Amino acid sequence: MASLSSLQPSNFPMTTAVAARNRSAAIIHHRQPLTTCNFYSNPPKTLFSPSHIRTATAVASTIEIEPLDVVVSDSLPLKKVLIPIGLGTEEMEAVIMVNVLRQAGADVAIASVEPQLEVKLSGGTILVADISISECSDIIFDLVALPGGMPGSVRLRDCKTLEEITKKQAEEKRLYGAICAAPAVTLMPWGLLKRKKTTCHPAFFHKLPSFRAIKTNLQVSEELTTSRGPGTCFQFSVSLVEQLFGESASTEMSKFLLMDTADEVSRKEEFNEVEWAVDHTPRILIPVANGSEDIEVVTVVDILRRAKLDVTVASLEKTLTISGSHGIKIIADKLLKNAAESIFDLIILPGGVSGVERLSKSRILKKLLKEQASNGRKYGALSSSLSILHKQGLLQNKKATAHPSVVSMLDSNTIVGSQVVVDGRLITCRGLSSSLELALAIIAKFCGHGRAKSVATGLVFEYRAS
Repeated sequence: MASLSSLQPSNFPMTTAVAARNRSAAIIHHRQPLTTCNFYSNPPKTLFSPSHIRTATAVASTIEIEPLDVVVSDSLPLKKVLIPIGLGTEEMEAVIMVNVLRQAGADVAIASVEPQLEVKLSGGTILVADISISECSDIIFDLVALPGGMPGSVRLRDCKTLEEITKKQAEEKRLYGAICAAPAVTLMPWGLLKRKKTTCHPAFFHKLPSFRAIKTNLQVSEELTTSRGPGTCFQFSVSLVEQLFGESASTEMSKFLLMDTADEVSRKEEFNEVEWAVDHTPRILIPVANGSEDIEVVTVVDILRRAKLDVTVASLEKTLTISGSHGIKIIADKLLKNAAESIFDLIILPGGVSGVERLSKSRILKKLLKEQASNGRKYGALSSSLSILHKQGLLQNKKATAHPSVVSMLDSNTIVGSQVVVDGRLITCRGLSSSLELALAIIAKFCGHGRAKSVATGLVFEYRAS
């Protein structure tokens, strides 16, 4: 499979003007690289109220800080980012952008263009926005970034308030961007692609002005940044980080997302003899809790549902609404105690340190995993959640991969340095950027490489059967 880091931009800005990320006045520290700062378990977050955006505080003792060259002044404002969503917005794109930009230190507002804050996205995932778009008119944003998806891009296009905000953004030479269908469906009718080189999803490429349309995964044209689809969204988001915070920040973010490692699916020769084909639509359970890694949850759900697999997101909490690792609120399909009454062909555990801790204490989940293994059914884990399988004794004589933060607690004979590993009934992946490969590998095992390749094409992601 293709490496996300191998996707070549045609015009990637290499700005170095910003020496440090802007932080909340409550977090006045020296700047620390993401690779040494414990951002995986303690990411910086922001909170929102209907009337204004307010910055969140953080407990300094939870983040290891080493002396660095630059002190962030409390007089510097946070970089404010607007990411609007509407009915049918592409969930992977929205969540990846929000997650990555919040990790970089931006104050990100998820704004609903619908009458309500709960918005059903293109793959059926329901997100709860932070704020209504009507309350964003008087806020000056450093970046307005539009996710794609259909009919989400049309819903964004038809929102007059968002149109006014984005036009003002462009007129005042502040950053704006769009991905997937949004450049052609949303920005072009607003007249915001004039004299700009632009790219978009291949299905909408013919709508762009032919002499300025560029067939590339990422295109930066002055204040405008465009990209092609879910499969290029990590690259798109890291580019936005660079334009907001500088080259060193984007380099650190790429490493943190594990985009700098080789993307490959590791299967021993005998692994290919194990097929997961079933005589019904594969049923997949994804248990979630407060603190679960939102990128991993939404990415896997979105991709598996594109392949018409039956996916159930089940909340460990007392309510269906869970707050992900970076404050993104997701509404699950069922409570875990109710989902436990059914049988699933595969149980996949998402990462996120706080979420993993909560999942690991669930008696219901422990029982489900034990029954899953004893009955010869499939199970798997993303990133740090491999620790749950380890504690349950489900990694004996297995090869697996995991997020670097938990590798030290596992048997060295277990760990393989690949992005995705399939060993019989077990499937695992390293982390955020490899969640796409994990989902495609699941599709290939249940439905064959043909369907996996078809789904990857829609994502604008290169799939290579291995």
